[in-house]
Amino acid sequence: MKKIVFILLAVTLFVGCKSKKVNEPAAPEVAKIVAIPAAEINRNQQNKAYDLGSRVLLTCNTSKFKAFDATEVTKEVMDNTTIERISKTCSKFRQWYGTFIDLKLDGVYKINGETVYRFRALYTKKVANKELRVTVNENNLVSGIKSLDWDNSFESKLNK
Repeated sequence: MKKIVFILLAVTLFVGCKSKKVNEPAAPEVAKIVAIPAAEINRNQQNKAYDLGSRVLLTCNTSKFKAFDATEVTKEVMDNTTIERISKTCSKFRQWYGTFIDLKLDGVYKINGETVYRFRALYTKKVANKELRVTVNENNLVSGIKSLDWDNSFESKLNK
């Protein structure tokens, strides 16, 4: 009899202690990256990305920066590309990488409706291994200019 009571008590505790289902937050949405084939690249947009990206990096060589206007970039980019910020970055780049030479297009990607132009930045010092990403939004305005250390994998530094 004691065994039956003990078994019933154990079963009752086991059923009563059943864990509740917890609603876990949804995983963050992963950006869908689509590489654009060379034949489908918008050449006017590519030239704009190249021109604005090289304009920023050429500032390091000439110490003269032609400010962006509202027909080229978004307000956020305009606000963030001040002569003070560019000068600070340029002093580091000149010391570590030498003189800026040119940009070489490495790939074009579509991410969440924006087009990302990935350029390899070429400098006089061979240790320089830099990347410049220029993001163009749906309105054909540059919405981001970002310099990174080069990594052969585009996705590895997507959210950095």
